[in-house]
Amino acid sequence: MKKTFKKNIGLLHLWLGLGSGLIVFIAALTGSLLVFEKEIDKAIHPEYYNVSSVGSTKKTIDYCTDILEKQYSIKKINRIYTFDDPTRTIQIIAKDSDKKSQFFSFDPYTGKVLANTPQESRFFVVVLSLHRQLLLGDSGKIIMGTSCLIFVFMLLSGIVLWWPKKIKNLKQRLTVKWKASFKRVNWDFHSTFGFYSFLILLIISLSGLNFAFDWFQNGIVYLADGSKPKLSAKVKNPTKINPKLDKTAFYQSIYEKTDSIFPYTGNIQIRMPVDTINSITVLKENLEKTIPFQSSAAYFDKYTAKNIEVRPYESFSNGDKLKRLMYPIHTGSIYGYTTKIIAFLVCLFAVTLPITGLLIWLGRKKK
Repeated sequence: MKKTFKKNIGLLHLWLGLGSGLIVFIAALTGSLLVFEKEIDKAIHPEYYNVSSVGSTKKTIDYCTDILEKQYSIKKINRIYTFDDPTRTIQIIAKDSDKKSQFFSFDPYTGKVLANTPQESRFFVVVLSLHRQLLLGDSGKIIMGTSCLIFVFMLLSGIVLWWPKKIKNLKQRLTVKWKASFKRVNWDFHSTFGFYSFLILLIISLSGLNFAFDWFQNGIVYLADGSKPKLSAKVKNPTKINPKLDKTAFYQSIYEKTDSIFPYTGNIQIRMPVDTINSITVLKENLEKTIPFQSSAAYFDKYTAKNIEVRPYESFSNGDKLKRLMYPIHTGSIYGYTTKIIAFLVCLFAVTLPITGLLIWLGRKKK
C-alpha cells in the first residue's frame, strides 16, 4: 500500500514537474532578481532615489505636480511617494496626455525633475509582470498561479519521495556525494538541497498564491479571523461633483493632515483612486516599530482634500494584518537583509530544480 502510494506520488511529481518546469524556472529566476529590486535599481538609477545635496527647506508637493502639468502635459496623478529620509527624492507616477504612465523623481529641495521614464518600460516593472503574469495579462496570471499551486505540491511530494525508508539512512539523504558520478551528484543536489530549502520555498510559494487568487487571500483572512474581510481597502468618495475649489495646496494639505493624524516617523504614500467612485487612500508606514511594515491608513475626499476616515494599524484585524505581510514575506524583506539573503539563495536554488529534475528523468529514460 505504501509502496503504491509512493510510486503514484513519484509519477505525479515527475509529470507535473516536467509540465510546469519552464514556468517554475521563470518564476524563480525573476523572483531572485526581485528580492533585491530596490538595491539593484538604486545602484543603476540613483537619480530616482537620492538627491545630490540636502537643503534647508522643501518645496510643496503641489509645486512638483504643477511642474508636471505645465511642462510634461500630465493629466492625472496616480501615486505620490514621500520619504522620511532627508536624502530621498519625491517619486510620482502620473499619466500624460496619451494616458501612458510616467515615473518621475523630484529633488524636494529645488523642485527640479531629476529623472523620468515611462513606467511600463522600467526594468523591474517588466520583471514583475513576467514574474506574476508572464507578460500575458490575466491569462498569464492564471497560468502562473496554477504553476505556483503545482509547485507547492512538488515541494510536498518531494519530501515524501526524499524521506528514507529507514532512519539509519537519514544521514545519507542529508549529504551530497560530490565525488560520485555526475548522475548521483545531480540526484543528491536536487533532493538534498530540496530538503534544506523546503520550508522557505513553501512559505514563498504559499505567500505568492495570495497575489494570484482572491480565494486564497480571502481564505487567509478567514483562517485568521474566522470570518470574511469586514472592511474594504477602499472608501467611497462623499463628494460626487467637483466643486472646483482652490487647489494650490491640495496634495500638501493631505500630506500634512496625514502626518498630523499619525504623529510618528514614517514614509507617506498618496494613492489616487483609479475610478470615479472611491476616495484618496494615504498610507503612512511606522518606522518606529520593531516589527516592520506597519502602515496606518487615512482616506480623503478627492475633490476637497477633507479627511473622511482614519484607520490606525492597531484597528486592523489579525487577518488584515497577515494579508498585509504577504508581500514582505514573499520577497524576503520581512526582516531586512538576513531574510532577503535567505530568500535570494533559495530562489536561485529553485532555478536549478527544473533543470536537475529534467536531467534525472533523462538519465532514467536512457537507462
